[in-house]
Amino acid sequence: MSLESLIPVSEEAILSMVLHPKQALGRNIEIHTKQSGFPEIQGCKIAIIGLEETRNAFFPVVGYQLDDFRKSFYQLFPGNWNFKICDLGDLPNGETPEDTYFALKEICHYLKQINVVTIVLGGSHDMVFPLYESYQMNKQLVNFVSVDNQFDFSQEEELISGRSYMSRIIMEQPNYLLNYSNLGYQSYYIAQEELDLMDKLHFESVRLGALLDDVRQSEPYFRDADVASFDMKSLSWQATGSSSGNPNGIDARTICALARYAGISDRLGIFGLFELIPSNVFHKLLAQIVWYFIEGFNCRFSEYPVLTSEGFIKYTVTLSDRELVFHQSEKSDRWWMEITNESYLSNKIKTNTLLPCTHKDYLEACNDKLPEKWLKATKRI
Repeated sequence: MSLESLIPVSEEAILSMVLHPKQALGRNIEIHTKQSGFPEIQGCKIAIIGLEETRNAFFPVVGYQLDDFRKSFYQLFPGNWNFKICDLGDLPNGETPEDTYFALKEICHYLKQINVVTIVLGGSHDMVFPLYESYQMNKQLVNFVSVDNQFDFSQEEELISGRSYMSRIIMEQPNYLLNYSNLGYQSYYIAQEELDLMDKLHFESVRLGALLDDVRQSEPYFRDADVASFDMKSLSWQATGSSSGNPNGIDARTICALARYAGISDRLGIFGLFELIPSNVFHKLLAQIVWYFIEGFNCRFSEYPVLTSEGFIKYTVTLSDRELVFHQSEKSDRWWMEITNESYLSNKIKTNTLLPCTHKDYLEACNDKLPEKWLKATKRI
């Protein structure tokens, strides 16, 4: 099993906890160390795995040490969490990048089978591909959300890199990608052909400006996601503390809010943070991003799969050419709308799917405007 290839957390990171109070995170999670060995996964709810693989990076970011993240993360105080968290250590590079992909795919698949949510830290963004493959092994359809300033498509069909992994996922046969959503793209980094492809495939995206104006609109995208990946190069230079970063990008508060929304998603099984930035400020921010994801996990509402038979308020909105049905949860105050899938192969068969949405989508429907989420989801079906 590929779990056996994980190496222990460094002694330096372990020794950094000596002066931490007993309430600190490092003293309240199980850690893979050389001295104590591999932690017992039974009963674990969240597992952390570090990566170093950057050989297929489009623009390699080198020099980040996961020890820096752990020193900052271990000294934070947990919230009111009553579940088991394990730091399983790091996955060393295989002989080739493909070997690393294979090992990561097996690890994530195994952890998903035993209902452990996996946090993957480090490496280049192409490491998303084995995360997708871990779902593909079960022939399971995948909803994928990427926080990135680019779409990561490429015209080079055989290339898989941090800039082109989405092309590989889209072309994979058989294909199990149900939907791809990008949050935070910046138009000047996107070729028109990529925008056309997003539109042709009915994928969804939110521009950086819109995301910063109202981060709450991102929550429905995470609510239906299986895998969420964050490209840290999409952060602004103020957030990373690196003068070589982007003049415009996601700020520190917004990235933490996005991580919390990802954690709240009852469906999400893998959370990946890639393209880590080697700076003194960034590893502290990274620790806080992971903290907010775990805090979100602690606040999950257990509303997936969605059962509207009780605990939901139903609203039927009559538009000029159709009716739309919305459901609002009395527990979480979140909204869903019904999407009808019709097949006319032999008999007329109708099945309803619930699509996460916002109160704004409901108000748009009340004003006789079809929500864009409804239109794209209907076309995908």
